[in-house]
Amino acid sequence: MSLHPYYNAENHGPYEIINIGDLDLSCGKTLHNCELAVAIHGQLNEKKDNAILIPTWYSGTSKIIQDVFIGAGRAIDPDKYFVIVVNQIGNGLSSSPHNTRGAYAKAGFPVIAIADDVTAQHRLVTEHLGLSSLALVMGGSMGAQQTYEWAARYPSMVERMAAIAGTARTSDINKIMADAIIHGLRTDPSFSHGNYVDAQAVSAGLAQHARLMTLYGLSADFFERQHYKPLGFDTVEAFFEGFMKPYFSAMDPNNLITMLEKWRAADVSILEGGDLRAALGRITAKALIMPISQDMFFPPSTCLAEANMIQGAVFHASSSPSGHLGLFGIDGDWVREVDNQLAQLLGRK
Repeated sequence: MSLHPYYNAENHGPYEIINIGDLDLSCGKTLHNCELAVAIHGQLNEKKDNAILIPTWYSGTSKIIQDVFIGAGRAIDPDKYFVIVVNQIGNGLSSSPHNTRGAYAKAGFPVIAIADDVTAQHRLVTEHLGLSSLALVMGGSMGAQQTYEWAARYPSMVERMAAIAGTARTSDINKIMADAIIHGLRTDPSFSHGNYVDAQAVSAGLAQHARLMTLYGLSADFFERQHYKPLGFDTVEAFFEGFMKPYFSAMDPNNLITMLEKWRAADVSILEGGDLRAALGRITAKALIMPISQDMFFPPSTCLAEANMIQGAVFHASSSPSGHLGLFGIDGDWVREVDNQLAQLLGRK
């Protein structure tokens, strides 16, 4: 399905493409033959009560989810759990602007909402995998946005939820950050209203995207204490040129904008006519709300306010100088902290 050298199993590990059929979208359009790229780890038990669903975050794929969260002896252990990692719509492996033909190709790709991802995933787990419950739905950043939507939209299916470094409703300042990143891509002279010749033609826009993600995604402490040095970079400039810029420059701009617009519009309160407290009050799952203290996208104060609207939610502010990009798994201490919290959540009866 991929028409871009970055989006393939060679770069992102094995996954299965599952066609869930036509998906009616929140924007009023229909995404025909919606395809989800799904990576599965472990086996479903006889009771079908050991399934864990993990949606992907912005720019990430199932491979980074596997690398950061899944492994033998870990909280998310494929020897114990049936782990379903679903690549969100627009991320490049599932149906996305770059791999869709016809009227929805490239700039014609329809607006996708978090609710659309969750509706698609619900169809996947119920109709294609035959599940009626999920032991855990978890995710980071945009994966957390999908987690909130899952727990509020389908409360009877979700036994536990873990929202890591993400919120149920995107804040106003977060929207401005998303706007700045989108603007950096769209103002590249080669962007051509989304109908560029190829992704690499938008190299200036992709580089600006990487700069903004470096600025917002990490913390001041990361740079002041030179946490880039253990990663093999002597200077900030070397870190940007050798890590951040190559990571984002390999991607497709329309795919990124599809996810950014989805991120920007995320709001679980739509389920209750704009009443966030009522929407979060629908959640019956045992909940872990786990921000990163140094996160500039999703600060702990916002996460705490939402946790207080969920009955029985456990709030745990984690810490990493990597800020929001602690999700990349570059801070081993943070990864172990998350693992410990997830193990406690999975142990809750």
